[in-house]
Amino acid sequence: MSILNETYTLTGGLEIPKLGLGTWFIDDGRAGEAVAAAIRIGYRNIDTAQAYGNERGVGEGVRASDVAREELFVSTKLAAEIKEYDEAVAAIDESLAKLDIGYIDLMLIHAPQPWADFRGGDYSEGNLAAWRALEEAHQAGKIRTIGVSNFLQQDLENIIEHGEVTPSVNQILVHAGNTPTDLIEYCRDRGILIEAYSPIAHGAILDNPQVAAIAEKYGVSVPQLCIRYTLQLGTVSLPKTGNPDHMRSNAQVDFEISDADMEALRELDERDYGEHSKFPVYRDK
Repeated sequence: MSILNETYTLTGGLEIPKLGLGTWFIDDGRAGEAVAAAIRIGYRNIDTAQAYGNERGVGEGVRASDVAREELFVSTKLAAEIKEYDEAVAAIDESLAKLDIGYIDLMLIHAPQPWADFRGGDYSEGNLAAWRALEEAHQAGKIRTIGVSNFLQQDLENIIEHGEVTPSVNQILVHAGNTPTDLIEYCRDRGILIEAYSPIAHGAILDNPQVAAIAEKYGVSVPQLCIRYTLQLGTVSLPKTGNPDHMRSNAQVDFEISDADMEALRELDERDYGEHSKFPVYRDK
């Protein structure tokens, strides 16, 4: 069975495909074509965000597809800067309108702090306000399940202790060379599924000789090895691309990495993102 047909079951029983399409860096004008191409190839999990500026295009691609809406899983994210209840309510409705696909399958708080203060100040009250808005949208049927992104343990504890609903998902940076094992285990113990964004390290891993040697052993590309690694960690893998050839290649991961090679990849430290280090998520060492 193709990885595109495999799913995890979230708390509450909702199924989410194990492999998804990330759409960061895909312009709104090209997003519709990219999403439609991915769905034709067999992708059923599409991930976007308010901050990506392409929700309209993503929705266009979903609507253009011949696949029934209920067979697709579409996620978006509340902008990291939104830490007030009324603002969150308005932003959720804006995402629903821009996507124009009836409902959102999963909506996340994009980060526990605004990007300008990422890993900085205490926004615990603001996160609870945003979470309350998401909870209410979930109860109203606008969103099928809710979660968070880039949340560390203390950020999650705030939501778990004071919110009505435990997040179903935490979408975080996970790749060979950056495996936050303690956070992954903390989430797993609480029924929170990890989604791995940038599983190919935003391209930084492509020139790593150790990773290349392991990929060669399996007769696969470095991106395929890296995607398979995150899948075997038990995460949803979200490689981002607008290229249909890369979409097809990224889904050809029906091989098994040995325990020894999994451990080697887990112990690898590769977090030099070059020019992309300007983004807050890649500065968080």
